[in-house]
Amino acid sequence: MASCNGKTALVTGASRGIGRAAALALAEAGAQVLVHYGRNAEEAEAVVERIRAAGGRAQGIGVDLALPDGPAELARRVRAIAGERLDILVANAGISKSASIEDTTIADFDALFAVNVRAPFFLVQQLLPILQDGSSVIFTSSLVAHAAVGSLPAYAATKGAIDTLVRHFAAILGPRGIRVNAVAPGVVETDMSSFAKTEAGRDYALGFQALKRIAQPDDVAGAITFLASDAARWVSGDTLRVDGGSKL
Repeated sequence: MASCNGKTALVTGASRGIGRAAALALAEAGAQVLVHYGRNAEEAEAVVERIRAAGGRAQGIGVDLALPDGPAELARRVRAIAGERLDILVANAGISKSASIEDTTIADFDALFAVNVRAPFFLVQQLLPILQDGSSVIFTSSLVAHAAVGSLPAYAATKGAIDTLVRHFAAILGPRGIRVNAVAPGVVETDMSSFAKTEAGRDYALGFQALKRIAQPDDVAGAITFLASDAARWVSGDTLRVDGGSKL
């Protein structure tokens, strides 16, 4: 396993799904984990308690990243806990909306970009003073950023924006030794991909995957832990597809 011993990690959207799995994996790899959540306080506390029960260090932080001042508030609370040192940022929090072009509202569009793009952009901005030289920033992109899957044009646009930010942030922060990457999952069995829990949805997903099973959050968490660790010290500006060979 890639080691994150002695490091402090912030994982946003860590109360469930991929974020939860990433928080648990990073803690198992030795990191102190700050477990961010938006509304699911009880689920986040369960993640914290599981990490502590295994001998790890964790603390929950509840902040609504949909609010314009959410990233600044989260950064302030991270500094209150971690001081002036943050080694790993997993900007995972996100929302999805399945809708055709005709059915997408301005409110839906704005909400998607507020949480999926604006929040991670300004969270990095606010955390720059405490991100250590040699630290790792990891965004969550998606298969839909480079392949037409389902009816998700607005959501897909937010993930295309994330892929662009990865390249620009990596170039800008590279001189400080800060690595910036993303993972791009395909269909993962989470609340966000509820259609994969139906027989028709599973058949649809398996039809465009090389590996014939539906991914679990742990499958993505392993890639996140790799990118967070020194094992990926020469990887930056990349979006790592973790999709079971989807849309090849």
